[in-house]
Amino acid sequence: MSENYTNLNELRSQKKLLKNEISELEDLLTFKNKKESLSIMTNGLTDKFLKETRDSDGSTSLGIDTQNILKEISSGIKEASSKKNIVSLAGDTVKSGLLENTLRMGAVALVGNYAKKSVMNKSWKKKIIGLALIYVAPYALRYLSEKLDDYQKNKTTSSLGKII
Repeated sequence: MSENYTNLNELRSQKKLLKNEISELEDLLTFKNKKESLSIMTNGLTDKFLKETRDSDGSTSLGIDTQNILKEISSGIKEASSKKNIVSLAGDTVKSGLLENTLRMGAVALVGNYAKKSVMNKSWKKKIIGLALIYVAPYALRYLSEKLDDYQKNKTTSSLGKII
């Protein structure tokens, strides 16, 4: 170890630098600055969705920046519903995936709303139906989507067979 350093002061300065680096890493791991810690852990993904606010006491709190979230959602919707995407959707619904995602989200919303209403109902029979939907519906929807994918693959291969 003594071969790496020419004098004791150089070794002390290196030790001080290492201690500072360790304390900075401890600050990140203990979330002393929550926004910075989350930023490093998510590689900057959360930066635009979080905001720090200072109280009158001088303490900082971390909150969600809903304005930026709404901007991201609206820009995503605008991009997804642009003329170019709508034309590609009309030409090739499988490639764009917009129609498929919309149908899936609609099915999940319908089943979820019905299950919620059933669970909140006074009748115990409807409560059981609602709970069964909550636990069974995801498996049923996944099974249906797999069967639809298989059916679509079979139709595609049979139509290719007819062409050849």
